[in-house]
Amino acid sequence: MRLSIYLPVRMQLWMGSLLAWLMTPLMKDRKKIAIRNLELCFPDLSEKQRQKILEQNFQKMGMMMIETALSWWASDKSLINRVKFEGLEYLEQAVASKKGVIILTGHFTCMEIGGRLLALKMPGYVFFRPMKNALFNAFMMAARKRFTEGIIKQKEPRAMFKVLKQGKAVWFAPDQDFGARQSIYATFFGVRAATTTFTAKMAKMTGAAVILFIPKRNNDGSYTLRCQPAVEDFPSDDELADVQRINDLIEQEIRQMPEQYFWVHRRFKTQPEGKGLLYKHK
Repeated sequence: MRLSIYLPVRMQLWMGSLLAWLMTPLMKDRKKIAIRNLELCFPDLSEKQRQKILEQNFQKMGMMMIETALSWWASDKSLINRVKFEGLEYLEQAVASKKGVIILTGHFTCMEIGGRLLALKMPGYVFFRPMKNALFNAFMMAARKRFTEGIIKQKEPRAMFKVLKQGKAVWFAPDQDFGARQSIYATFFGVRAATTTFTAKMAKMTGAAVILFIPKRNNDGSYTLRCQPAVEDFPSDDELADVQRINDLIEQEIRQMPEQYFWVHRRFKTQPEGKGLLYKHK
């Protein structure tokens, strides 16, 4: 992985395609999850249209290994020429207010390098969910500590409260299934989904602004990072409405580039009737 950062961009893209070709047969279970997610989220599309998104999606995931290597080991100088920033002034204004900022994003396939590239301009704290692979977990922790102001582990939510009260920025992706205890049920692509209330709770407790951050991978190996203006009138007094609003914001961005979203996660695993029901074999 480390050696790959020294290759020309075109060679990195080729390696990403090769990795996609190699890993697809080995990810049968994950492929089934992605197919099911696309069925649930895009019922109006034909099977052929969903299959095209799936194929493009696995191509994008092939680049994740290369991008992870770039995130961990590439120099700032080599990365700055591969990124274009849009709306960075919204994030800068929110940080300047010293009230804390929740940098809200979704699990896009280029999320890891997106965070690394954003740190070139705006270092902050990263909300971290430990990986099962101990080796990757150790390398990722070490890299994120080098290129950010610090890490907030999933089991240490009070640390996020403390950091936001200090006026710092925290990078947080709430679009995963955290289980019923930490969530309420809202809809995501029209499907009932257990959704964390953490974003609204932290914003209410700290007064932090919420800035939507979207990383996009371009076909030439460059990246576009886009920040939106702070979410207005958030949070409200309606917890469900706040959760639904966050889901809708992320969904809107995914619809613009569905091939770049991380569909292999069982986003709809937790349901009131039990876990995994929507992923049972037909």
